[in-house]
Amino acid sequence: SPYWIESYDESFSSFKNMGLWEYCFKDFIYPYYQFPRLFNGCHNIFSHVNTLNTILLTSNSIDTFQEYYVIREWLLPAWLMAVQTFVTLAFINTFAALGIMACEIIRYPLKTVLRYEWFLTTCSFIAVSVSSVFLFFGVLIFGINAYRRDWLLYPKFNIISWSYIFAVIAMFILGLAGLILYKDAKNSYERRRESKNLVQQMQMHDAASIPSTHSRGLHGYI
Repeated sequence: SPYWIESYDESFSSFKNMGLWEYCFKDFIYPYYQFPRLFNGCHNIFSHVNTLNTILLTSNSIDTFQEYYVIREWLLPAWLMAVQTFVTLAFINTFAALGIMACEIIRYPLKTVLRYEWFLTTCSFIAVSVSSVFLFFGVLIFGINAYRRDWLLYPKFNIISWSYIFAVIAMFILGLAGLILYKDAKNSYERRRESKNLVQQMQMHDAASIPSTHSRGLHGYI
């Protein structure tokens, strides 16, 4: 959501709020843009208009579609792209871990889950832990650079918003989930090893009992 950072309502700032992919302005003038232009509304950082839209849409609509295209370099510094990358990778890993855990819960496919449950739980643990680390780097980099003077103008009028706080909370939840999954994976591996040892002992016992029975049969014949 576009609420990682927002301005105080009392400041009447032309900057309203922003997220990782969207900015909101009201009558904002970028001082380094060569033409006098007011930027308004909430738009995606990568918003642009193609040639077909240019032909079909009116000039006002075109401005709406490509609103922030001309100041993208300022809106999207290198550190913010790093935050986008870390958060996106965290989302992908978390989604993958949820898919694996769903398969374990519904036991599908049954044979694979029963045979490799400890391995699937380990994969979920790794994915969730990596997601927590990625989110940590994401919120850390954003928190350090959120008040840079070469980014948003008048940073003292801005405040960290609820989306950033939720990202921090998600980081701790993923870290806790990683610890739980680690213990579960460890217990699953121990159960698998105990079951394997029990099967080996039963096989050794059966193998040892066969010669003794055969020898008793030969004794009775003699």
